[in-house]
Amino acid sequence: MQPIPLPSPIHYELILQLLERQTMLAVNDNQDLRHQVNQLIITLRKAAAQQKHLEESCQGSSLEVDHRWSLNHPSNKLTTPD
Repeated sequence: MQPIPLPSPIHYELILQLLERQTMLAVNDNQDLRHQVNQLIITLRKAAAQQKHLEESCQGSSLEVDHRWSLNHPSNKLTTPD
């Protein structure tokens, strides 16, 4: 079986740092926007946690995970049925 392609965890970290360090500061004076950014941060943290849980499930099932850095990953490209 082919490795399961998943985003590299660094992608979550990069987006979270941008939202927490820059976006949140930019919307600091607008309570509604701050709330929306905060909800986005919460959602991304949940997504990262869910991916970690998925990776642990794969490991428990002896399935390999392939952390992808881009859509143009060179090895084992998945093919779609015709």
